[in-house]
Amino acid sequence: MPELPDLETYLVALEARTLGTRLGEIRLTSPFLLRSVRPPLKAALGRRVVGLRRLGKRLVFDLEERLFLVLHLMVAGRLRWKPLGAMPPKRSGLAAFDFELGTLILTEAGSKKRASLHLVKGLEALAGHDPGGVEPLQIGLGEFQAVLERERHTLKRSLTDPHLFAGIGNAYSDEILHRARLSPFKLSDTLSAGESERLYLATRTTLQEWTERLKAEIGNGFPARVTAFRPEMAVHGRYGKACPECEAPVQRILYAETEANYCVRCQTEGRLLADRVLSRLLKKDWPKSLDELEQLHNR
Repeated sequence: MPELPDLETYLVALEARTLGTRLGEIRLTSPFLLRSVRPPLKAALGRRVVGLRRLGKRLVFDLEERLFLVLHLMVAGRLRWKPLGAMPPKRSGLAAFDFELGTLILTEAGSKKRASLHLVKGLEALAGHDPGGVEPLQIGLGEFQAVLERERHTLKRSLTDPHLFAGIGNAYSDEILHRARLSPFKLSDTLSAGESERLYLATRTTLQEWTERLKAEIGNGFPARVTAFRPEMAVHGRYGKACPECEAPVQRILYAETEANYCVRCQTEGRLLADRVLSRLLKKDWPKSLDELEQLHNR
């Protein structure tokens, strides 16, 4: 799912191409994309774009007459900028938005179509699409700690909960926790003052660095490679590869439809975290350390 750095990069590119221009036509190719009927979608046509914003993991086009187009890309939604009048691809295309300078194409890979589009009128209606999480780059240490302690969760869950923190997902939570040298499954209300400060600084630094990196990568272009898996990342998507800090093999835990990637030496004091599937299968034979894991592999 595109996260804060990816979405901020989209915003920069979209502002350069759509701000101050009029929205001509919206060509939907999937009946499941549009999730609202009042006001009707045609009310947005011909309106000028007066602003763009990010609302958590949603992209918002501020239009004249207090209208807001709210686009949620979900996991596999991606945006492409094409010459005016371009057609969406047949299999993955969901919609085409015609602006004065070109056409914004929305695609979604896979068979599960989860991306959504809403048109709402007024700030109150727009607020209804805000999950309520604080912006991690706009708060101080005290507020960060207060939000973190609001509910008892694992750090991985707390960082990715949109009701607590805005814009952080699976990929960047892994990177943040690795930089902070904290276990993804350490409970949020058990952090020492030093640990919570490390997590706060790691959150800010990771998100800022990646946002600037992605912006520099596209320059004046449009993001064409929005992915959660980048070779420059420390642990996310790098299972079995060497940790850039200590060279220990990166470990992962699979659960539900996601995973947690971490370094045993940097984050869990040498302890392997139990995988819900494999640990149940192996029971007493589940390795507790890297040495035990290597012995298991060498049997």
